[in-house]
Amino acid sequence: MNSTLLKNRNGADQDVTDLKRFPERTTPKVIPPLTPGGKPWPKISIVTVSFNMVDYIEDTILSVISQQYPNLEYIVIDGGSKDGTVDIIKKYEPWISYWVSEPDNGMYDAIQKGFSKSTGEIMAYINSDDKFHYNALFSAAAIFSSYDDVQWILGRASFYNDEGTIVDVKDLKRWSKFNYYLGDYKWIQQESVFWKRDLWIKAGSRINTDLKYAGDYELWLRFFRFAKLYSCETIFAGFRFRTKDQLSLEKIDSYLYEVDMVTDLKNLPREDKYAIKKIKFFQKYILKIPLIRRIKTLTRNYEKTFDYPPKIAYDFMQRQFYKNNS
Repeated sequence: MNSTLLKNRNGADQDVTDLKRFPERTTPKVIPPLTPGGKPWPKISIVTVSFNMVDYIEDTILSVISQQYPNLEYIVIDGGSKDGTVDIIKKYEPWISYWVSEPDNGMYDAIQKGFSKSTGEIMAYINSDDKFHYNALFSAAAIFSSYDDVQWILGRASFYNDEGTIVDVKDLKRWSKFNYYLGDYKWIQQESVFWKRDLWIKAGSRINTDLKYAGDYELWLRFFRFAKLYSCETIFAGFRFRTKDQLSLEKIDSYLYEVDMVTDLKNLPREDKYAIKKIKFFQKYILKIPLIRRIKTLTRNYEKTFDYPPKIAYDFMQRQFYKNNS
């Protein structure tokens, strides 16, 4: 009987008896040669940025490459880590399309650097502590391949604890540009968003590198100017709540400050300004009267103003995603 001492995440010795390598699959993963709509799998570009994330980045990398998506472009941009992160990146170098480890000017500078190297039809980025769910890339590709008018999509928000266990999945919320314009922006989960390169180009082919915390919010604002966001009844990725050193939680006041700084509604089209006034009037007066709230024609008129797209759900009989207008 063999006994091996391992180091756990906290650095303490951990006795593992009869430690064996996990067996490989007996049956290989079946990857259809075409999407459910009969098209070739589109190229997906995923960018991961990191800096001194040795405890987490391997989980992230594996959540991408273990999907075995057949047309993947995976790009890793490291900010010059000194904690062993680079050794892990090198370990998976054969499955990474491009990587670099060098000083940068922050997370959004690194993300922009990564996307400038990308060529995929579909784009997304995931931070080096978060994880994609199983077959998420296939689901995103199937949806985009089925609907040419869908430019960006969002899955249900899901969350991992520090150990990487999924502990929460939220109800699906529909989003409109008017939610954002009226301050209802909490939250579009960044790691659960995919978009088409055409939309990225229309929005300027950039993420705002002048920001430190709200770059994703500002990008979504620009996306909303050109396309509706489709909410999907599936999970693509999860956000990991870490026990320490998590900027998105520790710097929430700075995030909100940047949100206020970049939200400029002065140059909106006239019809959007009219819709905002209408929604505010409903919220301030009409919807506060219980009797009036029961009048379905009024509430439908209010909902219609937001101009929500249909949700995207999965049909188990047809074995494909479809637009659910109900």
